[in-house]
Order: sequence, then structure tokens, then C-alpha cells
Amino acid sequence: MLREMIRTMYNYNNWANERILNACDNLSQEQFLAGEGVSTANPSIRDTLVHVLGAEELWLARFNGVSPTQFLDEKDFGTFSLVRQYWYEIATHMQGYIDHVEDDVLQDTMHYQNLAGKPMAYPRWEAMLHLVNHGTQHRSELALVLTRLGYSPGDLDLLVYMDNTRQ
Repeated sequence: MLREMIRTMYNYNNWANERILNACDNLSQEQFLAGEGVSTANPSIRDTLVHVLGAEELWLARFNGVSPTQFLDEKDFGTFSLVRQYWYEIATHMQGYIDHVEDDVLQDTMHYQNLAGKPMAYPRWEAMLHLVNHGTQHRSELALVLTRLGYSPGDLDLLVYMDNTRQ
């Protein structure tokens, strides 16, 4: 049961991410890089996308027993096409993990070191849901800015996803 819930949430995460990425396809290079005020930590659309992407990469490594010591650098992603390309690479690896993870592994406590080197531990399923929730926060920030620019990604709600997948 836990495995199916995780799979559902990650399928939703991919669906919602794709809606954001599709909306970003409309951006000019200037809009992609401009500080549109997405958040104080990630002021541009590019910075926010790379932050979400970096979190997915980081947590995937942690799920596999590796504790990365650094985060992606947004300056390495000068164009939206570079973000999208790397996004699909990480999403493919994450999907491979999701497809094979079993309930006993999801229940296990996952130990890792955060980026500051502090030891951390959570049940794997909690960390996995955290990642989806983290993405939800940043997608909502991006959706607001994209909508203001005239490129709304549309509804991103979980139940909208559920309705779309049941049809």
C-alpha cells in the first residue's frame, strides 16, 4: 500500500513538473533569467527550476545511500533547454528508483548527511513525500510568476491530476 501511494505521488510530481516546464517553453531568454521575484532564495525562474531539479537529484542520491556535498549551480544552466534536458535525465533515474522500491525499503530509516555535514535520519517514505511537497511549494511560486507573464501552467492540484488519470 505504501509503495502504491509513493508511486502515485511521484507520478503526480512528474505531471505537475511537466505542466510547469511546458509553461516555461514560452519564456524568452530574458524572462527565464530575469529576477522576477519568485522567492528571495531563488529570484529568477531559472534559479527556482534549478533549485527544484537540484533537490530531486540530491534526494535521489540520498535514497540510494549517497550523501552529496554540494548542490547544483544555477549558473551551469544558461538556457531553459539545458534545464529541461537535465530534468528528464534526473526524472528517468528517479522513475527507475520508484518502479523498484519495495515497502520494506520505504519503511527503513534512511541515514544521510545534509549539505552541512550534519547526520540526519528519516523513514525513507517520509523523505520521499518531503521531496514531492518541496516541489509543490516551488511549483506554486513558479505558477504565480508564469501566470503574471501570461503563461499559466493551469491547475496543479493533486485531485486535478487524479481526475485526469482516471479518464
